[in-house]
Parts: sequence; structure tokens; C-alpha cells
Amino acid sequence: MASLGVNPSRTPQGPGHGAASSGFSSPAPVAGPREAEEEEVEEEEELAEIHLCVLWNSGYMGIAYYDTSDSTIHFMPDAPDHESLKLLQRVLDEINPQSVVTSAKQDENMTRFLGKLASQEHRQPKRPEIVFLPSVDFGLEISKQRLLSGNYSFIPDSMTATEKILFLSSIIPFDSLRRLRFTPIPLLIPSQVRALGGLLKFLGRRRIGVELEDYNVSVPILGFKKFMLTHLVNIDQDTYSSLPALSLTGILNRCRCKRGEKLLRLWFTRPTHDLGELNSRLDVIQFFLLPQNLDMAQMLHRLLGHIKNVPLILKRMKLSHTKVSDWQVLYKTVYGALGLRDACRSLPQSIQLFRDIAQEFSDDLHHIASLIGKVVDFEGSLAENRFTVLPNIDPEIDEKKRRLMGLPSFLTEVARKELENLDSRIPSCSVIYIPLIGFLLSIPRLPFMVEASDFEINGLDFMQLREGLTLHSLPHPLPDQETLLMYQLQCQVLARAAVLTQVLDLASRLDVLLALASAARDYGYSRPRYSPQVLGVRIQNGRHPLMELCARTFVPNSTECGGDKGRVKVITGPNSSGKSIYLKQVGLITFMALVGSFVPAEEAEIGAVDAIFTRIHSCESISLGLSTFMIDLNQVAKAVNNATAQSLVLIDEFGKGTNTVDGLALLAAVLRHWLARGPTCPHIFVATNFLSLVQLQLLPQGPLVQYLTMETCEDGNDLVFFYQVCEGVAKASHASHTAAQAGLPDKLVARGKEVSDLIRSGKPIKPVKDLLKKNQMENCQTLVDKFMKLDLEDPNLDLNIFMSQEVLSAATSIL
Repeated sequence: MASLGVNPSRTPQGPGHGAASSGFSSPAPVAGPREAEEEEVEEEEELAEIHLCVLWNSGYMGIAYYDTSDSTIHFMPDAPDHESLKLLQRVLDEINPQSVVTSAKQDENMTRFLGKLASQEHRQPKRPEIVFLPSVDFGLEISKQRLLSGNYSFIPDSMTATEKILFLSSIIPFDSLRRLRFTPIPLLIPSQVRALGGLLKFLGRRRIGVELEDYNVSVPILGFKKFMLTHLVNIDQDTYSSLPALSLTGILNRCRCKRGEKLLRLWFTRPTHDLGELNSRLDVIQFFLLPQNLDMAQMLHRLLGHIKNVPLILKRMKLSHTKVSDWQVLYKTVYGALGLRDACRSLPQSIQLFRDIAQEFSDDLHHIASLIGKVVDFEGSLAENRFTVLPNIDPEIDEKKRRLMGLPSFLTEVARKELENLDSRIPSCSVIYIPLIGFLLSIPRLPFMVEASDFEINGLDFMQLREGLTLHSLPHPLPDQETLLMYQLQCQVLARAAVLTQVLDLASRLDVLLALASAARDYGYSRPRYSPQVLGVRIQNGRHPLMELCARTFVPNSTECGGDKGRVKVITGPNSSGKSIYLKQVGLITFMALVGSFVPAEEAEIGAVDAIFTRIHSCESISLGLSTFMIDLNQVAKAVNNATAQSLVLIDEFGKGTNTVDGLALLAAVLRHWLARGPTCPHIFVATNFLSLVQLQLLPQGPLVQYLTMETCEDGNDLVFFYQVCEGVAKASHASHTAAQAGLPDKLVARGKEVSDLIRSGKPIKPVKDLLKKNQMENCQTLVDKFMKLDLEDPNLDLNIFMSQEVLSAATSIL
């Protein structure tokens, strides 16, 4: 029995052991077992949860949230917010937290806002849980103490208490002073610190992510990150759905790592007018678009494929849940990061991203890679499904492994020593070794072994009763020592968690910009220019980035909206002539430029744009309890109440959801409201089929209004679309032509055109004679059939009732 599962000939070999100490000038593949070579280790995705804490005090907002996907706390410096809490609403729309934590002692505006948020049953993906904590939990001093006493893996244990305070103070400004308007005395408004303290209290109380761990295991926090929303362009959810802006990720997302994909989505939800940030992104894209840099871009793209989900691994290390595959993934990630560093050191250091990667990817990465490569036995770890170390690391472990190779004699010796410690009534025993289970002590079942307690032996755990034998587990002579080495190695890695986090941030940024450069190369995009002194946008031969990939041919169009002329552009034209595509094209090109991407146009100059509002697509939902027209009105109301002189407003077919006259009147009223603002009017593009808006001169004449139309040509009975924007006004909507293309019967189309012409000329509409005659004959036949079914000999028949109910009622439709 001692030979069961024994494989004494196995010799541990570590992946890349020889290369680990030879340098990192180029990435090398990690050698592993055949299973690892045939099937790459996949990253495990966890369902991310976000928990947000918010405080609003004296007009300033403090926000902090914890993201379980990377175990990081994100905080926003105190920022002013309006009483309507628009800033908070934007943060909620962006991150969709699972819970919102705040103080039980709140301002009336915040109370009203949270009450409204809790009542939004239709909110997607779901409404957050509102959690109120006692106001004492948000005290300034207690929040500071909570922050300073936290157990953070990114702070080395060797730091003194003073050094720890200085280190955290460099990340979190504990003493931030705000000077209130009209007040010469600086007052402390520590909403940011108090929000962080309240968040830590909530995390500790709920034990987020460690619910099943021992109580002495704290919530893992791998870092603090600051985020700011001061330079963001205002784009609401309706605009994202209408353009649709987020669909661009389908053609632009060529990222190699998951964190790159996440960062790309974050950039899409945070378009900015920070020119320094935008130009830094465009510089990297332009560099990789140069033909001589294509090979370098491809090499960096391959290296990024090795960058994996490091925060998840660090979180497992913090909780002592590290898997064997985690060490392989971490080793490959560090190796890939060193390759990125060496490559970026050969690139122009005038580009900020290359300089950051060359400097921030420190020698700590080399130290981590060297430690893992020299200690971890990847092949043996995967074979035994536990952490094992390479030879020559610990002499005692090596000696025990050599003894295990001669397993039969070793097991005999173990059995002899165990028998000395057993009850004298036990005549014999044997030791069995089973891989993945360990060592089992087999003892014959004796007559006194009846109750469960009789099978218990001091120092051994009873496993099972099998064929007259009792099996008890023995402690493995190796795992405890190797686990201690693993713990020491984990501590070394966690002490350098900051550089690993920086690697992930910079690598994901490089990944996104390489993806945008690849898309720009394939689709022929050009670099936009930013001109803060220009109000509006100027686009030369722009293209719709999605439609041009679907259509066989796409006609580009230019856009000019700047200065005091043509700030309101009224676009008319036949149905299906391209008005809506043109509106979305202008919005998408502007959006892409504000993300920091190249754009589908020959040239694009983007001025100071602070917001994009749309009324293009009605997001209908039964759960909203609103009519389609009410949804349209809400979208327009947002633009009317919030658009400034630097805003871009796109309106498509507003007013069609109600009576024609009422819809036309509302459209004219909205446009006249904006035109009354003069030079501070937003940049407005309006597509409409209300030709009466022009014919009745409902808009004031002047340079602020410009009329555009989609160029068409009538060829006999056919209508030819050129999809080209030009100055002018459409003469007709040509709805009959569109109806015929949709497959309506020719008779219906002809009748509809006839009625339209009669209404336009003010003539009465008369029924169609042939159709009227046919209806009369059918009604007569129906009446005759009813009369023939009457039984005239029936004494109960009352012909007067038949005449009044059937004949007289049908007379109006027959005569």
C-alpha cells in the first residue's frame, strides 16, 4: 500500500529559471508544464461592486468610492456643486454604485436628491442601496485617525508611524483650506477626508469582499487614486444613447488587456476639454501612425498581451488566497512590463507617456521577477496543485524532498515512528501517500472501535472507515515550510504593490492609445486641432464613423459653426435623405475629438465645447410611465435649461409626437428662445420636416439663422439622393416616394399624395368615387342577406324593429 500514487522520479523545474538572472532586454515566454503550454492561463473576472460615500457641505461636494475589481479607493477633491447636485448625478451615472453611503444628518437638498434616487425603480442596472451612518462616523478627527491607522498593503511594514503619516499625506491632502466667496477668513471644509473616513467605516462594518474570512482579516485596500471632474464635457445618458457614442467602442476597442478596455470605456464616459491631456493622447497616436514606427507599435501590442489583472492577484495575496496560476500570471506580467520599459526607453522622451513608463517602471520590477523566477517551481506547483519551491532555496526542504524520492523506505520509517506513539492495543499500522491528499495512516479496526469517539486518535484527524481499516490524516512534512516561503514572497511582492499598480495604469493607457492609433490607421482618421478661441466646430469632409463602414459608398459633408453667423442651422430635406446621419456625424466627430482620438474627417477644428445635448432618439420604456412626446420634451428641456454659448445642441424631428400645429409651435418657440440670446446662443443643428417653419417665417430673419438642405434631384417619377448638405430649403418632404420604397401599395401612395395636395391647396377632400361605390354595394348586399334570412311567417316577427334597427341605420351609408 505504500506505493500508491508514488512518483519518486519527478524532478522540479522552474519556468525561465536560467533567464531570470540574465536581464530583461526582451520578453521571454514563461516555460511551464505541457498543460500550461497548450492552454494559456485565463484571468478570472469577478463581478465588480462599487460602494460610494458622499458628503455635501456648504456648497462643496466630497466623494469617495471603493471598487472591488481592483480593491482601490477613488476620491475626488472637494468640488463646488449646485443645489440640484448635478456633479453627484454625473458620478452616479458613470460608476453605477451598488450602495450610496452618507451621513444621517444631511442638508435638505441632499435628502430630497437621495429620496428621488431611491424611488427610481427603472434605474439601470438597478437603483443603489441608500445607507445612512451616524454623523459621528464622519467626524474630522475620527476620519483622519481611521485613515492613518488603516492596514494598507502598499505601505511597507518597515515604515515608522511618522513616515506612514507623511506618505499618506502625499496622497490625501488632510488639511485642505477653502476660502468661501465674499469671506476673507479661510474656513476648513474637509468633506473629502470625512467622506473617506465614512467609507472606511462602511467597508469595515459590511466587511466588503471578506464576509467569509476571519474577523481579523481586514478589507483589502491596494491604493488610493484621485479623480477630478472639473474639465469634463457635459454629456447625459440620452445623448450617449442617441448618437450612439458608446457604440464606437465596437470599432475602436483593440486593446490587449482588460484594464485597457476598462480605461477606454472610462475615457468615453469622461470626454474633456483639458487641452494638455487631449494633446498628450494625440501625440502618442500620431507617433505610432508614422510608417517607421509600425514595427514598434506591433511589438508593444504583443507585450501588452502579457499584462494581466494584477489587482486581483494582489487582493488574493492580501487575503492569503493565492493560486498557483497567479504566480505564473504575475511573473509574465512583470516580465512584459520590463519589456515595455526597455522599449519605451528607446523612444522619444519628449512624449510624456514614454518618459513616464521609462522612469516609473523601476528596478523593483526586476527584483520581483527575479524572486519569483528563482523561488517558484511552476511545473511542480501545477502538478501538485499547491505552491512548491525550486531546489537550492531551503536545505531542509531539499533534504525532505530527497527522502520523499525513496518513498517506500521513507513510509516504512514514518509508520514505525507513528506506531511508537499509538495506543499499545494497536498491533500494526501502515502509511499511504496519495497525491493531492497527502499522507494517510492506516490502522486495523479493533473490537473496541464502535462509537465515533473510539476512532479518534490524539494528533490525528479521522478520515474514513474502509474495508476494516481506519484512515487518519498525517501532517505533510513539506507544505508548512513551503507555505512559509510563499508568505515571505507575498510580503516582498505586496511591499512593491505601488509599482505594480503604476505599471497597470501606464500600460493600460498605452494599450488604449495603441488601439486608437490602429483604428486611425485602418479607417483613415486625421488629427483634430483644438482652438479655445473658436466657438463651435469646423469639420472638412467629415464622415459618420459607423455608417461609413456599413454603406457601400459614403458621401462626406463639411460643417462650419463658429462666430456669430449661422449659430442655428435649420436642416430640411426629404425623408431618408441623410439629415439624421448628418446630425449624428457632427456629434460623433466632436465627441471623438473630446476623447482624444483621431477623427473621420480631412480636417477638424474643435473649439471650446462644454456640453453636447441631443433630441434625436426617444428612449421609450413602459417603466418610465411617460409618453414618447413627454420624453422628447424632457430631452429638449435639458438643453433649454443647461445649454450655454459653448454648447452643441442636436435636435431631430422635435414636435412630431403631437398635433402638427402644436409641434410646429413648440419647435418655433424653442428656437426663438435661443435666438433671443443673440451671440450667447448655443450652436444648434435642427433637422425637421416642418417646412411651414420656413414658409410661415416663424423664425426671425438675421445672420444667426442659416437654412440648409439635403441635395436631391427628381428623375421622372424617381427621386435621386445625393446626401450632400447645401444651403437652401427643401420644397417638399417627398413622403410618397419614401412610402413607395417602404412597400406600400401604389393605390395608397397615390391617394395619400392626392390628399396632401388638396390640404396644401386648401381644397375640400372628397371620398374616392370608385371606393365609395364599392362600399355602397357591399352595404346593400349585407342588408339584403339579413332580409332574406327573415321568417315572414313567424308571428313574433316585428318588421318595424327591423326597419328601425337595420334599414334606417344602413341608409346613411347606402344613399
